Amino acid sequence: MIQTPYYLIDKSKLLQNMEKIAKVREISGAKALLALKCFATWSVFDLMRDYMDGTTSSSLNEVRLGHERFGKETHAYSVAYADYEIDEVVSHADKIIFNSIGQLERFAEKASGIVRGLRLNPQISSSSFDLADPARPFSRLGEWDVSKVEKVMDRISGFMIHNNCENSDFDLFDRMLGSIEEKFAPLLQRAEWVSLGGGIHFTGDNYPLELFAERLKRFSGEYGVQVYLEPGEASITKSTTLEVTVLDTLFNGKNLAIVDSSIEAHMLDLLIYRESAKIAPNKGPHRWMVCGKSCLAGDIFGEFDFENDIKVGDRISIQDTAGYTMVKKNWFNGVKMPAIAIKELDGSIRTVREFTYADYEQSLS
Repeated sequence: MIQTPYYLIDKSKLLQNMEKIAKVREISGAKALLALKCFATWSVFDLMRDYMDGTTSSSLNEVRLGHERFGKETHAYSVAYADYEIDEVVSHADKIIFNSIGQLERFAEKASGIVRGLRLNPQISSSSFDLADPARPFSRLGEWDVSKVEKVMDRISGFMIHNNCENSDFDLFDRMLGSIEEKFAPLLQRAEWVSLGGGIHFTGDNYPLELFAERLKRFSGEYGVQVYLEPGEASITKSTTLEVTVLDTLFNGKNLAIVDSSIEAHMLDLLIYRESAKIAPNKGPHRWMVCGKSCLAGDIFGEFDFENDIKVGDRISIQDTAGYTMVKKNWFNGVKMPAIAIKELDGSIRTVREFTYADYEQSLS
C-alpha cells in the first residue's frame, strides 16, 4: 500500500467526465479547454487530451504548462500581465485574452502575432460566494461598457465571459446567457469566437446535456462564433480521493480522529469557503469529527458517520478532491505533502510523484 497521505486519481471516473465533454462538443460544435487554475496534474493529460481541445490559463506558468504538457490550443488569460513576462506568454499561446482595455492597449502590439481577445463582465453571475463572484460590485474582472469596447474591436476578434460558478442549474445558465446576448449583442455580432468560461457543472448527475449542447449550438449559430467552454471542476469532478490514515483519537465532547493530512495544506478551499469534505457512504451509528494534523484549531475536514468506531491506523478516503487542491497545496507547518497516484483503466495503481524534505527546503530561501 502507498504511504498516506496521497491523492488518488481514478482514470475510469475521469473518463466518465471526458465522455460527457465529448458529447457536448459533438452536438454543439463547441470546443473545450481544461482550466488549469482548477486542475493541472499533467500526468493524466494523456487521457484528457483525446477528449478536449486544449487548455486555458491564468498566468505565465500555466500557459507554459498547457503548451508544453497538453499541447493543442493554448489560451492565455491573466488579470494583469507584467512587462517582463508578456513576451514569454505570447510565445506559448495561440490566443491571448486581456482583462481590460488598458492591458489590451499596452500589449496589443507585442501580441500582434496571435489571436487577441478581451474579457467582458456581464455584471450578473451564479455565484453564491461574494469571494468568488466575478460580477461583485467594483469587480476588476473584465470590461462592461459596450461603447468603450466597440472602440477597440479592430484589435480583437473575440471575447471571454466567465460568470458561472458551480452552476448546476441549466435554466439559470440559459437565463444568464440570454441576458448576455441582450447586453452585448452589438459586440457578439462582430466577434469570431466567444468563450463562456468555466463554472458550468454540466458533467454532474442529471444535468440536461442535450439541452445544454443545443443552447450552445443556437448561440453559436445566432452570432456566427466559435464557442469555447473552459471546464475545470466539470472535467475532474468525482475522479479523485485524498487517502489519509488516522494517527490519534480523542474525546472532547465529540469523538475526534486526527489524520495525517490538513485542510489548510491539502484542501484549502474547504477552509476558504467554510465547507465540509465529503466521505462516502457517510452512514452508520458512529459519528466522528475528522481533524487535520496542523496546529490550526479550525483544521477540520468535517463530521461524518461511520459503520464502525474509528481507531488508530484506519484509512479514510476523502471524496471528490481533484479540484483546487493539488494546485493550491502548500507547506503550512511543514506537513508532509500528499503524493500523487493514478489508478489506471486496468485497475493498477502507480505513484507518479512523491514530495520530500528537499522539496520543502527548496520552496523556501
